[in-house]
Amino acid sequence: MSWADKWHNFIDDRERLFWFLQTSGWVGYCLVHYLGSLLHEMRDIFWVVIMMSAGAGWFLTLPLRYIFQSVWNKAPWKIILTILLSSYVIGSIWAVVKNFWYWEIYKYGYRPDAWVHYFSNATWSFYNILCWSGLYFGIKYYQLLQLERQKALQATTMAHQAQLKMLRYQLNPHFLFNTLNAISTLVLMQENKTANNMVTRLSDFLRYSLDSDPIKKVELSQEVQALKLYLDIEKVRFEDRLQVNWDIEPSCKDALVPSLLLQPLIENSIKYGVSQLIDGGTITVSAKQHQNQLWLELMDNGPGTPISKGQFVRQGGVGIPNIRDRLLSLYDNDHSFEIENNKPTGVKVTIKMPLEYTRNSDE
Repeated sequence: MSWADKWHNFIDDRERLFWFLQTSGWVGYCLVHYLGSLLHEMRDIFWVVIMMSAGAGWFLTLPLRYIFQSVWNKAPWKIILTILLSSYVIGSIWAVVKNFWYWEIYKYGYRPDAWVHYFSNATWSFYNILCWSGLYFGIKYYQLLQLERQKALQATTMAHQAQLKMLRYQLNPHFLFNTLNAISTLVLMQENKTANNMVTRLSDFLRYSLDSDPIKKVELSQEVQALKLYLDIEKVRFEDRLQVNWDIEPSCKDALVPSLLLQPLIENSIKYGVSQLIDGGTITVSAKQHQNQLWLELMDNGPGTPISKGQFVRQGGVGIPNIRDRLLSLYDNDHSFEIENNKPTGVKVTIKMPLEYTRNSDE
């Protein structure tokens, strides 16, 4: 555990923090008054008076903690009244104790003529105790604010994770529905062997899909393996009509990407591109590093589809909106998602995102 973690754990322990601040504060009181005594050329024995007075202050302020805790949830005017009265009473008692130690130790047992002199400097003592009370409430309110902020951050994080899980798991029924339709068609056409092969590959892909954490990012090489599991399913239907080219730069293989980010894009290219061509088609998947960004490109040579302002003109489907929402949730505005016509034919999708690796990512 690092020193930063140990310090945060120490701060979070309110009981231990109180005793640390209580003791440190009164030690600081000793040092300040000792330095002041040097300026006034007080005898060395005055150091004993200072320590005795600080010790008395340490003990006398302890009841204030429990008094203030008892009125913590009361009306503000009651809290203020309690602070003033308690600080005045404790300050007066402390003034008597300090004067007694000063006369007993520094003045060799001197006693004043009138008892009222025991309360000399009581106003200054009241001010010191009032400062202690102000610090106590200030620190308590700061801790409360930090706790509320931490709860708000945790709630935001949980909501963010829930959204990511929802978006990620949304792909499973969407993909499953399409694949089961294909298997049903094969069964109706009595192509039982082909349907059985597809079911086997489907189980492999779904096992990976369900085993992977929907929140965590995965290395691009792992994402490619998942895509190949999916493509094995589609190749059962299309056989040699479906060709896939991979162009992955070595420096990008370990880069982190959201799991199953590209699967809906490949599914889209097969549905609206490859399946529309009698002789089949080719899908190209590339990954390149551009400075601190990872560029993912997916292209097909299908007949293409109308595109307007980077959006498909056709409506329907959850794949593309799902990708947009996941990228926005993960990277905010630090990404781009572009759809354009490929040359000479087909569709080209480009995703640009921050280049992250396991060693420098919190994921």
